[in-house]
Amino acid sequence: MSAGPLASGSVSLRLYAHDGPAPEQLEEMRGLARRAVEVGYDGVMVSEHHAGFPGYLPNPQQMAGYLLAAMPTGWVAPCPLLLPMKPWALVAEELAWLAAAFPGRVGAGFAAGALPVDFELAEVPFDEIGPRFKQALPLVVAALRGQASGPLADDRAIAACAEHPVPMVAAAQSTAAVRRAAGLGLGILYDSLQAVDHVRVLSEAYDEAGGAGPKILIRRVWIGGPPGEAVRNQLDLYRGYTSSGTMARWDEGANTVLADDATEAADRLQADLEATGADTVNLRIHVVGLSPAYVRHQLDHHGELVARLKAMMAD
Repeated sequence: MSAGPLASGSVSLRLYAHDGPAPEQLEEMRGLARRAVEVGYDGVMVSEHHAGFPGYLPNPQQMAGYLLAAMPTGWVAPCPLLLPMKPWALVAEELAWLAAAFPGRVGAGFAAGALPVDFELAEVPFDEIGPRFKQALPLVVAALRGQASGPLADDRAIAACAEHPVPMVAAAQSTAAVRRAAGLGLGILYDSLQAVDHVRVLSEAYDEAGGAGPKILIRRVWIGGPPGEAVRNQLDLYRGYTSSGTMARWDEGANTVLADDATEAADRLQADLEATGADTVNLRIHVVGLSPAYVRHQLDHHGELVARLKAMMAD
C-alpha cells in the first residue's frame, strides 16, 4: 500500500526538467511521474527556481497539477516552495485549491531560498528573505490546516483544510530550523549535501523538540555505475550560490549511493537512514547534463530498489 503525501516511511522521487523546449520538458516530466508510481514510488516532488535555472521550473504548484492529471496514482508535493517569493496567503490559496482538485494527493514543503536572481525577479530584497520566511511560515501552515483568520478564512478550499489538512514539511539546515518546524508540527526536509553527522544532530534536536513528522533524507542513487562528469557539474552548480557556512556542513561523497544492483542500493540507503536518524527518503536521479533516456533507464531499475527499501523501513 502506498504511503500518503510526505508521510513518514514514504519513498519519493524528485523530478527535474531536462534541457529543451518547454513543451518537451513538460511531457518528459509527466512521463517520468507516471513511471515513478508504476515502479512503486509513493509520489514525486518538484521544486522551485526561476530565470531558467538548470533542471528547475518556476511554477511548482502549477506543475504539480500537470503531473497529477497524468499520474494514475500517487501524490505530488511542490517541495520546497520558496515561501518569501510572494504573499503567503496567495501561496496558501494555490495549494488549497490544488488539494481540492486532487484530494489526498497533495503535499507541500517550504524553504527561505538561496539564489538571489529568484528574488530579483520577484522584486523581493534578498536580505529580507529570512525574516519574511519566519513570519510567513506559521501563517501558511495555519491556513493549510483550515485555521486562517480574516478574509482568507472565507475561501472554500482553505476552509476545507480544517477537515483535510495539507501535509507539510520545512527545509532544515540548522538546529533552530528543526526546532521551529517541530514547534509548528511540521516534518523536515534535509539538504541533499549535509554530512551524516550533521543530519544526526538535526534529527536529535528535532526529536528533543517534540517533532513527530517525517525526517526526509535526500540521496542520489546510481545503479550500475555513476554518470561521472555530470555529478561534478551538478556540484559546481550548487557551489555557485551556496554560502561558505552551508558548504562547511557538506559531505559531497555521502549524498550519492553508487551500487551495482538494487539490493546493494537499498542496503546503503537503509544504513544512511539509521546513521542520520531520518525515517523517510526522497531520491534523485537527475543531474545537469544527463539525458532523459539515461534517467528513464535508471528508473527501470528502481522497482526492486523501492520495494526492498520499503520492506526494510517497515521492519
